[in-house]
Amino acid sequence: MAATLRSGRRFPLLLLPAVVVPVRRGSVCAAMQQPAAVPARPGGPEGGGGGWLSALRFDNLALRSLPVDASEDSGPRAVPGACFSRVRPSPLQNPRLVAMSLPALALLGLEAPAAEREAAEAEAALYFSGNRLLAGSEPAAHCYCGHQFGSFAGQLGDGAAMYLGEVLSPRGERWEIQLKGAGLTPFSRQADGRKVLRSSIREFLCSEAMFHLGIPTTRAGTCVTSDSKVVRDIFYDGNPKSERCTVVLRIASTFIRFGSFEIFKPPDEYTGRKGPSVNRNDIRIRMLDYVISTFYPEIQEAYSDNSIQRNAAFFKEITKRTARLVAEWQCVGFCHGVLNTDNMSIVGLTIDYGPFGFMDRYDPEHICNGSDNTGRYAYNKQPEICKWNLGKLAEALVPELPLEISELILEEEYDAEFEKHYLQKMRKKLGLIQLELEEDSKLVSELLETMHLTGGDFTNIFYLLSSFSVDSDPSGLEDFLEKLMSQCASVEELKVAFKPQMDPRQLSMMLMLAQSNPQLFALFGTKANINKELERIEQFSKLQQLTAADLLSRNKRHWKEWLEKYRVRLQKEIENVSDADAWNTDRVKVMNSNNPKYILRNYIAQNAIEAAENGDFSEVRNVLKLLENPFQEAEGFREVKEDAEEEGATATAAACAQETRSRLPYCSKPPLWASELCVT
Repeated sequence: MAATLRSGRRFPLLLLPAVVVPVRRGSVCAAMQQPAAVPARPGGPEGGGGGWLSALRFDNLALRSLPVDASEDSGPRAVPGACFSRVRPSPLQNPRLVAMSLPALALLGLEAPAAEREAAEAEAALYFSGNRLLAGSEPAAHCYCGHQFGSFAGQLGDGAAMYLGEVLSPRGERWEIQLKGAGLTPFSRQADGRKVLRSSIREFLCSEAMFHLGIPTTRAGTCVTSDSKVVRDIFYDGNPKSERCTVVLRIASTFIRFGSFEIFKPPDEYTGRKGPSVNRNDIRIRMLDYVISTFYPEIQEAYSDNSIQRNAAFFKEITKRTARLVAEWQCVGFCHGVLNTDNMSIVGLTIDYGPFGFMDRYDPEHICNGSDNTGRYAYNKQPEICKWNLGKLAEALVPELPLEISELILEEEYDAEFEKHYLQKMRKKLGLIQLELEEDSKLVSELLETMHLTGGDFTNIFYLLSSFSVDSDPSGLEDFLEKLMSQCASVEELKVAFKPQMDPRQLSMMLMLAQSNPQLFALFGTKANINKELERIEQFSKLQQLTAADLLSRNKRHWKEWLEKYRVRLQKEIENVSDADAWNTDRVKVMNSNNPKYILRNYIAQNAIEAAENGDFSEVRNVLKLLENPFQEAEGFREVKEDAEEEGATATAAACAQETRSRLPYCSKPPLWASELCVT
């Protein structure tokens, strides 16, 4: 959730459930305050308006196709026999736009009028905060369950998100839109249904970043903050603070997930929890009919007269989509952080951005979620965890798809599809465009091992490889090695990475406990955690004796060995082409379209968050613009930044923008302080 850095500053990145408190006056945007609007009833006289959002045309198929809870009680409760509950967004005080993604809004057929930008932003803030409802929208919260960190948690549901409806675009596409952070629902449990600025900015930016990287994802149309406050104990230290309520407009074909089918689960043998709709196979049938006919129409058409074959074809397709999705994650170093079954999309999208992170220094065991104490969702565990989640989906589809059929599909399809897609993508990242050789898998593995040994920056090293020349003379090779060395971890960075995390006395106690009372030890830790801490201590001890010169020499040796193997492989490509120059041009083009120059690193998001919390939204907008073209050099980006700064209304905002401007380039590997950022 937060990290204490050497400077003494703390950097909170996500949030805890809390309660709404009265708003404080005197913020940098106090002059912009306006009374909060009262939500209109769907289709009522206050809905819609005559602005640019009035073009939205709703057709809420999900609510017509699936059972909706008869009760309109918004308080936390069990919701049996229903897939949705009707809800009402809670108004916010003085909603205002942080940023909007024009490419995402274009999916809905929306185009903000350039000549009336202020009015357009005010209208977006009014409707996409939930303060006023769009004509035709029907707010509802979706009921689902989930296995969280391997254990069945029972009913979960949309505790902070609200389905607004489904928009039919001018191109005939159907898009579900949601407000995340719009207030209480029956699924809010002990929370308040709100999100704060920190987490909302991260979700907004990452949703769009992933799309522009070419990875299937939900989208984010707007981010709207307010003067309404909630209390969050950011550092778990008993010192809560007030933070701004913020809402993100999310867009996807559907937000139905694996956990949506777990509402029928009988009491779990380990946790004793059960779904709210046990024995309602009639609803499971309706859900399958709806999901397959709406999002897999080709499967519905091909197997309309045989439901078992249809459901098997559907499960096979979602298995393959999920395998390809996680392969894409692995190839850009993306860690989701909370791969519970309730965070797995039924159409194969990246969904629910919480404690995610893009890996900086390559570490196959990288854990982006500070709450993941066992490393269940570590980077290298993501493929097997997604397969495990598919197994839970298979269980949830019984009896409409017998388990012996789905388990066979999973075993035959998942691993093969993952390996195939992963290697295809890695070949493109390495510019292997002519041949597909069995040895390529080993070359990739050896590259990643070299990155690991040298603490290489995952994104920047892949980006650099396009400038490697097969015909480099010794001086050219030395120049290239110097560039690679700049992307490897320094002694100081390694000391931070391998700094022991347990007090020596605590570690000693845990080791004794593991020997004397294994059952009691299992309540406090795992052998894997203890072994990892012992390895960390050993590495940290060695680093105390390591000089920068020794590290540089060692790193150069590792990279020379791998580059020679890479050169040999590239020469095999050249043997099969008639024009080596044309081949090299194509190679570089393919590599530069598969290796991003810019990703949403935690420190970049944190800089944008800090500026926004001080009233300056320009950095969020700058980063969004940058992430819309992740593979291209950001020419003219300074001009974009300066234009955005001119639009700032306060001296505080300008000062904050000046601080941001002095930071590292967006393509730089992270500063040392960023290694201590913690997200949970």
